[in-house]
Amino acid sequence: QVQLVESGGGLVQPGGSLRLSCAASGISISISVMGWYRQAPGKQRELVASITSVGSTNYADSVKGRFTISRDNAKNTVYLQMSSLKPEDTAVYYCNGRLIGSVYWGQGTQVTVSS
Repeated sequence: QVQLVESGGGLVQPGGSLRLSCAASGISISISVMGWYRQAPGKQRELVASITSVGSTNYADSVKGRFTISRDNAKNTVYLQMSSLKPEDTAVYYCNGRLIGSVYWGQGTQVTVSS
């Protein structure tokens, strides 16, 4: 059974930083494409960042230069370091894993950027 468990969300002021974690079980992140998505109220879920099994990364234009995706294969955990946060980054952030045609989602963690 595959489980992706996110943590690290919360309330932060504009300009602040947060690090999200996604702990995986039942799937090896080292051979999977892992990603972070987000969904704001009234909007569609969108890709924020992804990382392939060989370490190639991809970012949404809106977060380039501010967010960094990384992984620790030994801990089977994926991270999203978020800096210079803006109110428009407010959303529920979801961890996503893809392997051989199967797609897995975490339950999401709320990130709120507000003064």
